[in-house]
Amino acid sequence: MPYTMKDVARHARVSLSTVSHVLNNTRYTAPDTAQRVMRAVRDLHYQPNPHARRLALSRSDLVGLLVSEIANPFFPEIINGFQQGAWQQGYDMLLSHTENDSERTERAIRNLLASGVRGVAVMSSAVDLTAMERLRAAGIALVFYNLGPAQRLVSNIRIDYSLGIGQLVRHLIELGHRKVGIISGPASNRTAAALQRAMVKALTGHGLSPSIVVESKHRVDGGAAAIRAVVAGENPPSAVMCGNDLIAMGAVSALEELGVRVPKNISITGFDDIFFSHLVRPPLTTVRIPREDLGRTAFEALYPMISGRRRKGTEWELPTELVPRKSTAAPRTGPLRLRRSDFSGTKIPQKNSAGGEV
Repeated sequence: MPYTMKDVARHARVSLSTVSHVLNNTRYTAPDTAQRVMRAVRDLHYQPNPHARRLALSRSDLVGLLVSEIANPFFPEIINGFQQGAWQQGYDMLLSHTENDSERTERAIRNLLASGVRGVAVMSSAVDLTAMERLRAAGIALVFYNLGPAQRLVSNIRIDYSLGIGQLVRHLIELGHRKVGIISGPASNRTAAALQRAMVKALTGHGLSPSIVVESKHRVDGGAAAIRAVVAGENPPSAVMCGNDLIAMGAVSALEELGVRVPKNISITGFDDIFFSHLVRPPLTTVRIPREDLGRTAFEALYPMISGRRRKGTEWELPTELVPRKSTAAPRTGPLRLRRSDFSGTKIPQKNSAGGEV
């Protein structure tokens, strides 16, 4: 059975309040008395109860971070950046993940409310904003990304997708590509939809239209299925921009199985620049989101609202940038030769006049 603060007081032969003041540094205590208390703490291996401490101080030193999937390699750097920012200001972090599931999201919200967090950074675009409003109604400050605009108890971090995507499209055009396809994430995902719009806008800004647009899950298997649909049609594109690096990795893997060489036969690009993107063969041309900076900025955006400096949220912006590697090259000179037998059962999407799948 773990020892309590009363046991520490008894062992050090001091009052319970003295132990509390020494551990929380809330009142001057004679050095010899403080030493006795700390010696008792070490002797008994006493571990303070953080929840009891929060109740005693009538305030929380907890902030929450809500992400979609802990296993997704997009999130670890965000988590690390947020945690470092919180620790530097004396806050602890409560991490929750939703797995893009409404029941998990509801459970996460209940846990955040019950834990008494002072603020929450919502680093997921697949959340129910109505549900998040319950946190704000409870006086809990929130930070979103790509939501905007800022308002009372809500800050927003805008990722400038257009900057990096514009660099990517110019890179492809300079290589000689004129027939470019897009594999985006699901349209129901706010970030995926924004990325798709930015890709289409960048292409049209250079007088091009996407030759095909296919939606995909934000996973390797989604990318593999989507690229098979892209190259199954007549005269496939010479380059394909993917909505994240996992989609691109799945595409590269599936093309290898089909005997299609990247980038000799088709160029593939990703988005995010996760750690594994430079380990793919060939290393992946991608657009970098500064994810550790995103996590750190999320806490910086939260801090003024939870420290009492101001209740009105603010707008923040982070840039993106092209990271050219070896998965892009000049377009092929001839048709992409594939065995039609490799595509039995593959659904070939039809492109509408706007470039989208129907």
